[in-house]
Amino acid sequence: MRAVVLALYRIRGLLFAAAAAVLLVNVIVLQFTLPRSASRSWAIIVGAAILAMILSMVLSSLVPKRIPEALRSPSTVVRSPVAGRWFALNSPATQVPSHGTRAFGQAYAIDLIHEPAGSTPPPFGETAMRAPDEYSTFGQPVYAMINGTVVRASDWRRDHRARSNTLAFWYLTIEGMLRQLGGTGLVVGNHVTIRGADGAYAAVAHLKQGSVEVSVGDRVTAGMTIGACGNSGNSSEPHVHAQLMDRASFWTAQGVPMEFAGVTLEGQASGENGAGAADRLATELPDSALPGTGQYMVAAPG
Repeated sequence: MRAVVLALYRIRGLLFAAAAAVLLVNVIVLQFTLPRSASRSWAIIVGAAILAMILSMVLSSLVPKRIPEALRSPSTVVRSPVAGRWFALNSPATQVPSHGTRAFGQAYAIDLIHEPAGSTPPPFGETAMRAPDEYSTFGQPVYAMINGTVVRASDWRRDHRARSNTLAFWYLTIEGMLRQLGGTGLVVGNHVTIRGADGAYAAVAHLKQGSVEVSVGDRVTAGMTIGACGNSGNSSEPHVHAQLMDRASFWTAQGVPMEFAGVTLEGQASGENGAGAADRLATELPDSALPGTGQYMVAAPG
């Protein structure tokens, strides 16, 4: 029974997206154009879609609480996907799932924003939609986190403007819901996924349009430049989204915990347990660490 539940849990995103698409088509198109002779059959399909949507929400809510040990694995030490001084957001060192959801394999994902010492990032709350090149993060090199083979590589999606005030951020929230209906590519934007020898998959997302330097099938080593930071996909401002997962597909993957090798942490993380978690990682694992939300990380190049 557990195997069946976990299998359904893996495809909950697909169930939800398919159900949402059916209901959307029903409301917008078929409600007005479907012949009466076919209405009964379509009603059954709509009913099944509603049940699938409910099932996916129940799975998302209950499975992580009832079978947590099936969703966890030991932390894997990887190379930092960036070099220099970076500010951490949505870190699993502060909370899991770090982004408020386990969907798309991002339970242990982290977001990183480039903030060199002495720099001042564009303020939030003034301009609604800033150009991405106003941020120092935009165009920064992104590196392979592990040795392995490239299994996904995409960089054709445009870099949109940042959502840089409250109204624009609410717009992003609604936009994000619609992006999920269009598939994972519209959510993660330009990205590279690498399969390691141990079966883990390292992904970096929201890359700059036209910046990816690798192709599917290429062998890469940790530290190799694979692209540049952009603002593609469901992104509020230019940043590097990095995660480990156990599948190549964002639809069915589960997140895998990770830590960065050779990094130095600065300051304290925000949140109730953020500082303690980050300090514990740095103390118990002197060769690897992960910044908590609101904490700075300095990663050596190369």
